[in-house]
Amino acid sequence: MTRTHRFWLPLLAALALVGATWSASASARVDRNAHSVRPTQTLAALLTPHMAYSKPDATSKRVGPVSAQRPITAVQTVLPVLHTQGAWLQVRLPGRPNSHTGWIKSEGTASQTTPWHLVVTTSTPRVIVYRDGHVVKVFKAIVGAPSTPTPHGEFFVEESIQLQSTDPGAPYALALSARSNVFHEFAGGPGQVALHGVNNIGGVLGTAVSHGCVRLDSASIGWLAFRIGPGVPVTITN
Repeated sequence: MTRTHRFWLPLLAALALVGATWSASASARVDRNAHSVRPTQTLAALLTPHMAYSKPDATSKRVGPVSAQRPITAVQTVLPVLHTQGAWLQVRLPGRPNSHTGWIKSEGTASQTTPWHLVVTTSTPRVIVYRDGHVVKVFKAIVGAPSTPTPHGEFFVEESIQLQSTDPGAPYALALSARSNVFHEFAGGPGQVALHGVNNIGGVLGTAVSHGCVRLDSASIGWLAFRIGPGVPVTITN
């Protein structure tokens, strides 16, 4: 197991790879019935480390420190902004508990926006890609098995990783702020959930057999990896 793999969940292997992306007509059907998402999401790129608080007040309870860099690739930490109040930003935070938030000072951050939003549905395993609030792609996926389910909630992409061709889950991985509700530690890492490929792992698209990660075929994860960066919101729902 390489250093990179310790930061998200290894998946079950040795199943045949089948399937491809959903058709444009399927995308249209999803568009009428899918999750409602914002056209754009405001993001805060951290220029310095920050302390997150439970309220927009430095005397309130500390939620915890937030590094200015992500642990795998050392890219800049980018957090979705939920609310603003004066010189404070309420942001979504990585790690446990899942979907938790905190308030950070706007000083030492740079404001950004993204038109992208990913929605993962686990009942009919797929990844729905939104741009400007509209569905642009729908990919069939593999999600967590009933005993090791993919966690539901509101998350975001922490970092994008290009894997070596021999790595499990190649060619790419999008490491999420989500953590497994079953594994608090896995293979030396924190049980981090990711969207990644099927190379050297395999799997039948449209099934629920993983340890919690979301698996996509190589073309689909490659399409995402070239467009989806840190901070992009990811909703995981039934």
